[in-house]
Amino acid sequence: MDGRHNHQRKIAVINDFSGFGRCSLAVAIPIISVMKLQCCPLPTAVFSNHTGFDSYFFDDYTSKMKPYMEEWEKLGLSFDGICTGFLGSKAQINIVTAFLEQFKNNSTTVLIDPVMGDYGKMYSTYTEEMCLEMKKLVRFADILTPNLTEVCILTDTPYKEKWKLLELEQMAEQLICQGPQKIVITGIPQRTFIGNFCYEKGKPSSMLKTHKIGTSRSGTGDIFASILASDAVNGVEFQESVRKASRFIKKCINRSIELDIPLTDGVCFEEFLGNLK
Repeated sequence: MDGRHNHQRKIAVINDFSGFGRCSLAVAIPIISVMKLQCCPLPTAVFSNHTGFDSYFFDDYTSKMKPYMEEWEKLGLSFDGICTGFLGSKAQINIVTAFLEQFKNNSTTVLIDPVMGDYGKMYSTYTEEMCLEMKKLVRFADILTPNLTEVCILTDTPYKEKWKLLELEQMAEQLICQGPQKIVITGIPQRTFIGNFCYEKGKPSSMLKTHKIGTSRSGTGDIFASILASDAVNGVEFQESVRKASRFIKKCINRSIELDIPLTDGVCFEEFLGNLK
């Protein structure tokens, strides 16, 4: 093992790679890098373009993940942050659990984005068995970033459109008891605003709002998670990081609308990467 590999701060990102569509690792790598951290990808699958398109090439990487991890172990790598995104099977969730048991230490910040569903429904690729495994994975998180659908799944709460702050707080508290220190429930409709509900252990909760623009685009959750994970490693205060990520995404969406970028193609974040330095 060579300790020289650990002279620079690093974030391991466990997610799929899509060659087109601006999501997952294709988003995380440039954002984490511009925020002065080394991004170390562990791919779960390779796509020509993401699944929002009518057709795509897909190569499942599950069988290759453990040998890949073993080589990192041989190098003696350690990580200041670990960030997980969409996981496509129970087997992948179990591999991520093993990864966290191996590489998480007292100085590692783990962000888990429990990508399971949206608009009140689980994704078609998700199963009840996978949801149970994701609930177990939550205990490793320092930061958890579920949307409304996902926080309902994780807390066994019936989904609905409108929520009181106390109800959001109760769900966040339920998850905090399982391990995470910080939770942001994303994408909460607030009339002409979109809210992100922030809950941090030992601090007052808050609803951070931004004006709603356009419609949902691929990759914005990956942008959000990458900024939060990087800021956490860089020591930025949690709520300020959520504000920064929300402002950045809003700016990217605005520019994508100006350029008439198709929704499937994500947001043109490249034009604003310099803002994150």
